[in-house]
Amino acid sequence: MKSTTRGILAVVVAGAAAAVGAAATPAVAVGTVPVPVPLEGISQSLGMEVPEAGLELPLLTPGTPEGPRYVTGHLLPDRTLPQLPVNGALPGADLRAPLPQLLGERFDHVGIDAPASDLRTLGPGLNLDAPLTQPDPRNFGLPDLKLPEAGVLAPVLQTVAGANLSSGPGV
Repeated sequence: MKSTTRGILAVVVAGAAAAVGAAATPAVAVGTVPVPVPLEGISQSLGMEVPEAGLELPLLTPGTPEGPRYVTGHLLPDRTLPQLPVNGALPGADLRAPLPQLLGERFDHVGIDAPASDLRTLGPGLNLDAPLTQPDPRNFGLPDLKLPEAGVLAPVLQTVAGANLSSGPGV
């Protein structure tokens, strides 16, 4: 296959991959699913104010791990077992509880709003190297011995969490 044909084929495949990725983005953009907690029935049956709650559960989406990279001087590629990226969100909560006033029959409220926040993780990986060097032409093409190398790539967790604590009149 000619190099120009390979180049044209690579451009077509890259364009198709970009089109598929752009089409899938809106479906993946939803990071959480809202979950209402129905407590209205308890309030009506007991005849009193009860807390209100709403939750957000994350949708985890695994990513594509980076492939192995070949390094000069090593027989095995760098990142022999690649780290798996997983994107999602921390669970969110919106909680409000009635706070009775000392004088009177009215209620105030105390609440906490902890919105779901983005979460990016990388699983642990493994980096290995064989106990042999590359073939040495000065040694009749035979590799030399060396100490084996092994390393663990630490997992990564990145997020920025936040919450808002409030109180005020009314429920």
